[in-house]
Amino acid sequence: MLNLSSLLEHSAREHPERIALVLGDTRLTYAELLARSEDIAGELRRWGVCKGDTVALSCPNVPDFPAAYFAILRVGAVVVPLNVMLRPQEVAYHLTDSGAKALLCFEGTPQLPLGETGKAGFDQAPACEHFLLLDRIERTGATGAAGPAEAVATAAEDTAVILYTSGTTGRPKGAELTHRSMAMNAMVADRLFTAADDEVMLASLPLFHAFGQSAVMNMGLLRGATLVLQPRFDADEALQLMHREGVTFFAGVPTMYWALLGALATTDDREAPARLRTAVSGGAALPVEVLQRFGTAFGVGVQEGYGLSETSPVACFNPPGLPPRPGSIGRPVWGVQMKLIDDSWQDVPGDGRGEIAIRGHNVMKGYFQRPDDTASVMSDGWFRTGDIAQRDADGYYYIVDRVKDLIIRGGFNIYPRELEEVLITHPAVSMAAVVGVPHATHGEDVKAFVIPVPGTELREAELIDWCRERMAAYKYPRSVEFRDSLPLTSTGKILKRRLTAEAGGEPCST
Repeated sequence: MLNLSSLLEHSAREHPERIALVLGDTRLTYAELLARSEDIAGELRRWGVCKGDTVALSCPNVPDFPAAYFAILRVGAVVVPLNVMLRPQEVAYHLTDSGAKALLCFEGTPQLPLGETGKAGFDQAPACEHFLLLDRIERTGATGAAGPAEAVATAAEDTAVILYTSGTTGRPKGAELTHRSMAMNAMVADRLFTAADDEVMLASLPLFHAFGQSAVMNMGLLRGATLVLQPRFDADEALQLMHREGVTFFAGVPTMYWALLGALATTDDREAPARLRTAVSGGAALPVEVLQRFGTAFGVGVQEGYGLSETSPVACFNPPGLPPRPGSIGRPVWGVQMKLIDDSWQDVPGDGRGEIAIRGHNVMKGYFQRPDDTASVMSDGWFRTGDIAQRDADGYYYIVDRVKDLIIRGGFNIYPRELEEVLITHPAVSMAAVVGVPHATHGEDVKAFVIPVPGTELREAELIDWCRERMAAYKYPRSVEFRDSLPLTSTGKILKRRLTAEAGGEPCST
């Protein structure tokens, strides 16, 4: 028997009076969080939700997210976390595709009316039986003298969570993750990040996403840490929370680190948070320039790792206790194997470039009810990621780019990340994204979208000439577009497919 809900139950038993969650002036102890979770579990039982059912959860980073997440697991059901930015027809698709029996929904705010959106999506998914507003579930604050009802016995290989991919190459697919893969990923993260008993973690990453779910919420609650919840990332607010709550741990994607640097440079006191001792980056490749600038400004080295929704997500990390290698995602974590392969699944030897393949306890069972899609990315337990990398003699991996971001200009392969790493070293460039655009004779050409450093002046021709001096003739961008911001996903990744569409490339529905 293994049920992922034991992460919360154990910490509530060991540290009942320790603060588990902070949101504004609200502070919940571990005992109170478990009691709230049992209230929600009781409501699910009354509606007939039981072992094997799937339950969708639409909720931002507020206390009811972990409470509902573990409540669903306690009754033996499968959690389907939903991106809170989904529109009604997208909610309906996820409910239908996952076979959800119920939708648990946070009522939300006028700016983010999740209850209204969720109900509209629920009405378009006739097979989903129940719509429950978390705000309306009675808060008893008690679990009875005998404690909460026992968690339903689930097997280690039973599906615990279905995480939907972003759908960059088609309709979103649900990755089935087991109680074992999710529990072990939290334990591996706890070991890697060397979390302490007095850890105060800023939960800015969306908890509905794999990174925030495993490496912040599950790992933090396993450790008995205090999670400071931020419903929507804002760099200025994040800095304030770090100072006010004494945050010791921050995990984020590269654009969050870039935004924190900007916030620190413009804040009145310009003091880095004194207690911050661990910074973890994942979700996308962290530009070396941003890594180095953050270390200098905040006095904390950023530990970079790598993973995907399909790998629970942590798969690779810079080993703790050793100096991080700038630009490297590290080495495979405990119990996980990695290799580089070509299009035919053949190993790529030495330092050659190849697609990362992963095998281990963290890899998904498959895409929910999509055997053909599963077969296209899995073979003999190996999962091919779609990310191109190189490996050095010590077994450290270095992301080159996404397979689907590759630009082919006149028969030459161009990796956008390589160009972005160069662009960001220009003193007037704050952030850059490179995409391929259609070209009549070369097939594709290179275009850069650039956010200038505030207060600087930069012309397109000037930047192109600068690039020409530092990049091979076939690589440098032929056009540059300056912007105040770049489109981001809800998890803070740059939406390159939207930039491609706006530049005249493939159509984009997002």
